Amino acid sequence: MNTRFSACPSLTGVLLLALRLTAAESPPAMSGDRIPAGGGTWIVHPVQHATFALGWNDKVLYVDPVGPTERFVKLPRPDLVLITDIHGDHFNLDTLHAVCRETTRLVAPQAVAERLTEEMRSRTTVLTNGQVTKVLDFTIEAVPMYNLTPDRLRYHPRGRGNGYVVAAGSSRVYISGDTEDIPEMRRLRDIHIAFVCMNLPYTMTVEQAADAVRAFRPRIVYPYHYRGSDVERFGRLVEQQGGIEVRIRDWYRP
Repeated sequence: MNTRFSACPSLTGVLLLALRLTAAESPPAMSGDRIPAGGGTWIVHPVQHATFALGWNDKVLYVDPVGPTERFVKLPRPDLVLITDIHGDHFNLDTLHAVCRETTRLVAPQAVAERLTEEMRSRTTVLTNGQVTKVLDFTIEAVPMYNLTPDRLRYHPRGRGNGYVVAAGSSRVYISGDTEDIPEMRRLRDIHIAFVCMNLPYTMTVEQAADAVRAFRPRIVYPYHYRGSDVERFGRLVEQQGGIEVRIRDWYRP
């Protein structure tokens, strides 16, 4: 969690974004890292802090879209949105209304669904930890995300939020959400791309994150949600073991 992202964007900003997106003659092309996988290609586009976009063939997926709405103008609108938790750096209703189409599907935990409008809830699949659903081209599993350290338990209680494993083609993508290095993360297998959080006091240290990544061994890992963390050290710690590619990208550009 990062409370500096909790403020709602202004109504003016939301309206401006909606007008720009409506006026566009054709959707902008998806930009970012291109990662071939069995059955297609993933595109990874960092947005801000905990927010990013994924492309898979002709589908666009947003994770936790919040923050200044202008950041989404150059992105295609999402076919699917995943929301991990209720905190302001993961969930913002005004941003959702600005960036989503009327046909955009959502996947979220119950605590988030309760805060959605009735119309948006009608397009939302509610998952609890351990449940699996199929949406569009994706098979989505909700996995636990929670704190373990006693003085951090108040931030993310077990069962409220979801991390996700998204399967498409023959690849699996892990999105940690706000968590510590929990046993469920360490037991993950066959992960092609992982997005792993790290920052204190809300989630975990660089050392915890690196140790967990070395345990479940994704092919590629992106540190995200890392404000104030030494991601270069994270990379060095992970790469000591070998066989895991660490990709450090800028989630905090102006």
